Amino acid sequence: MDARTEPAARYSRVAMWFHWTIAALVIVNLVIGIFHDALGGMSIHKAIGLTVLALTAGRVAWRIAHRPPPLPAHTPAWERGAAHATHWALYLLMIAMPVTGWLMVSGGATRRPLTWFGLFDLPYLPVGEAAGGFGHDAHGLLGWLMLALVLLHVAAALRHRLLLRDGILARMAPALER
Repeated sequence: MDARTEPAARYSRVAMWFHWTIAALVIVNLVIGIFHDALGGMSIHKAIGLTVLALTAGRVAWRIAHRPPPLPAHTPAWERGAAHATHWALYLLMIAMPVTGWLMVSGGATRRPLTWFGLFDLPYLPVGEAAGGFGHDAHGLLGWLMLALVLLHVAAALRHRLLLRDGILARMAPALER
């Protein structure tokens, strides 16, 4: 067995759960955010965003306490750098997107309750209209950046699975064999 076909170390089940749960929520929220005029559902969009924020805090804590498995030795340096930069950019966006959305609704004129799936209300951030406007502008821009990075991440995973066949995707996919 050569280095390219050797099974790669896998992420823990907890890390996989965080990854796939947050991934699904981010994708749903991108769709709602982009097509909100046609779909409505902004209260669900907000609740999902707050859920992503809470889960990301848990995911970051888990990652600090549990180092991810190393990339295979044959992984080129440029690919390692690109993977690390993309992952950290995604982590940053999983925090920045909900925070800028929270800023936007906190500094906006509409003061409907910020509710988490109707179960309880969350307080608005103590900010003014200027911060709300910044939140609005940043949220929209970061949303498009998130979409681009998600597409890049999916394309890279498919490249590893379908073209390189190097087991990288199997590290995070619970159903795939090594």
